Amino acid sequence: MKKKIAIIGAGVAGLTLANFIKKFTDHEFMLYEREESLSLEEGYGIQLASNSTKILNQIDFNKIDNEKLYNPKTIDFYNIQNKKICNLNLSKFNSIEAKYTTLQRSTLIEFLKEDIYTQHLRFGKKIKEVSELKDKILIKFDDNTNDLVDFVVAADGIFSNTRSFFEKKKVEPKFKKAIAARVILNSKSELNIDEENISLMLGGNSHIVLYPINKKKDLNMVCIMRCKKYDPDKTKQLAQEIVIKQNPKLKNIFDNEIKTWPLYFTPKIIPSTNRKVFYIGDAFNGFLPTLAQGAGQSIESAFEIFNLLKKERLDKNNNYFENRLKRAKIIRNRSNFNFFVFHFSNPIMQKIRNIFLKFLINRKFFLKSYLGKVYKN
Repeated sequence: MKKKIAIIGAGVAGLTLANFIKKFTDHEFMLYEREESLSLEEGYGIQLASNSTKILNQIDFNKIDNEKLYNPKTIDFYNIQNKKICNLNLSKFNSIEAKYTTLQRSTLIEFLKEDIYTQHLRFGKKIKEVSELKDKILIKFDDNTNDLVDFVVAADGIFSNTRSFFEKKKVEPKFKKAIAARVILNSKSELNIDEENISLMLGGNSHIVLYPINKKKDLNMVCIMRCKKYDPDKTKQLAQEIVIKQNPKLKNIFDNEIKTWPLYFTPKIIPSTNRKVFYIGDAFNGFLPTLAQGAGQSIESAFEIFNLLKKERLDKNNNYFENRLKRAKIIRNRSNFNFFVFHFSNPIMQKIRNIFLKFLINRKFFLKSYLGKVYKN
């Protein structure tokens, strides 16, 4: 039976769901975005493991200009002084049709909006009121427009505004007492790394990730630093006190124009109290970026909702929350664990960590249980 769906939020999760609905069903849908335009800022890099690219390939992601993508085969682990610890062969998790891929977020958004932008995307839409009407949901927006739909799918991020209209019990995201700083580098900035790989540098109360985002090998750099309070005006001072102090050669990186954001996470995952409302992406659960699965889990959750809709099980006998909760807990636990071990400040603990890392990184049982469950196809 034909349904009508309102998707709230035009990020990776919302756009992915919209593409699957349009390509494979006859359901009506509209994507509502509260901002006045899509964020297509260049430079913001993302990583997509094979579990994500396999899903996206069903909507022709594999037809994107290959020059705008990169397929790193290895993660190189270093200490913050740039001494190599070990490496992980990412290609073990690849298949012929789905490979670990890095790219600019803008490249992915451009691709996802292509078939949606004109007819199925409305900007400047902020929810003012919601109500139930004859087994449907009436959404009223603050521009005096409305929509009567069968289902609402909230994809509006970790600070989901949609949740506040449907859930009495609120779970506010918590500040992790850490910030992320990013910049695009056109060179290795005198770092002794292989620019064809993902480089992960582990330091006291900090870590740095660098990876190519296109065939030109422009490098996306993200530095995570612990701090008690987020103050964007003191980023370079914080970098000096935490990162550059450990390795003065990293100063060149922070001489660039750095953009920052505070790290938040969802402490508890609660189900929707309305059988017509579903949460995907960061609106379902906000992860720390230390497993590089933020975009991947947005894509996965959108695909799960699509499959239930396609099988006409979205309004009955669906186990979306239970399955997504199990998956989210795996990702959350590993992300939190990585955040913990990446930032050891005690030299003895760092050495012990590095010894274990060297030992485990090439053990099949570890890779299968730790990363295999994350990158599953």
